[in-house]
Amino acid sequence: MTGRFEFKLLGRDGAARVGKIATPRGDIATPAFMPVGTAGTVKAMLPESVRATGADIVLGNTYHLMLRPGAERVARLGGLHRFMNWERPILTDSGGFQVMSLAGLRKLTEEGVTFKSHIDGARHHLTPERSMEIQRLLGSDIVMCFDECPALPADRGRIEESMRLSMRWAARSRDAFGDRPGHALFGIQQGGLERDLREESAEALKAIGFEGYAIGGLAVGEGQAAMFDVLDHAPGMLPEDRPRYLMGVGKPDDIVGAVKRGVDMMDCVLPSRSGRTGQVFTRRGVVNIKNARHADDPRPLDEACICPACRGYSRAYLHHVFRSNEIIASMLLTWHNLHYFQEIMAGMRGAIVEARFEAWEAEFHATRALGDIERI
Repeated sequence: MTGRFEFKLLGRDGAARVGKIATPRGDIATPAFMPVGTAGTVKAMLPESVRATGADIVLGNTYHLMLRPGAERVARLGGLHRFMNWERPILTDSGGFQVMSLAGLRKLTEEGVTFKSHIDGARHHLTPERSMEIQRLLGSDIVMCFDECPALPADRGRIEESMRLSMRWAARSRDAFGDRPGHALFGIQQGGLERDLREESAEALKAIGFEGYAIGGLAVGEGQAAMFDVLDHAPGMLPEDRPRYLMGVGKPDDIVGAVKRGVDMMDCVLPSRSGRTGQVFTRRGVVNIKNARHADDPRPLDEACICPACRGYSRAYLHHVFRSNEIIASMLLTWHNLHYFQEIMAGMRGAIVEARFEAWEAEFHATRALGDIERI
């Protein structure tokens, strides 16, 4: 693979930024939302359908892929892009967050984490070096450092200890990543809700040097107000000329608030998971398609939406197929949600370029506050 990984800042409006990440596998317009393809697939979606929603990049999960089908097997089969039939950029997380969530099934040391698989109970040892090896075998374009992320709330001592361990692991990740032209390694800022620890983490990461920087340790139970308090200062601690990635976020208003504060990239399982459970995101807020009020409604989910679910199907039909457990319900509702999230990103990119982000944001919130259309 030839070419370089580059980030170009194309404009800003306040702290909000618009830019382009160039990779050998294609460009990524920022602000960017990355659909989550945990085990090599965005659930209920074909890869070409994901692309049709406007997605430039998807996320794969190191932890799940290392357990099944195995990184070495994926490499033998041509890498993750070929394996899942997605030739555009892929970002893989490090596996640290999933290992954290195992709680009683893991043992944490300076060297790394030993844990039992949630699938078959087999014992595994994950270190910064092994995480880099797995992500190299997968062939991902953007690789995340191996880190440790405590759930919030947590006491300051725990957060401080965890952050400094993550910084030592970041240095080891950088060394293990090596020289891989066309691929990028992102460092992950930690520090919980503590501003001074966030600053210390940012300085440590900048001293190591990365192609991009993530803001980790948020959306782990602290609530939106606390998250925004951190985002009021955390992005500005990171280099201006590198992409900034907020991990695991979020709801539509979380995303808009993050971009407003200087974030360039984000990911979340919410639009796809919600689609499979009947929760639909529209311009006028959240719709629960399970509700009986939709059973006789001939109107689309959102009359202004051009996704397949809204162009070809009524609320009544979507209600019927969801209640009947038909697979097409997950397909159509997931497509709609992902389309809506990408529509938000495109709207923000246009507004930033035209220096009207504040007006766009006000309209976004005002329309959502209207609530769903009246029952007929």
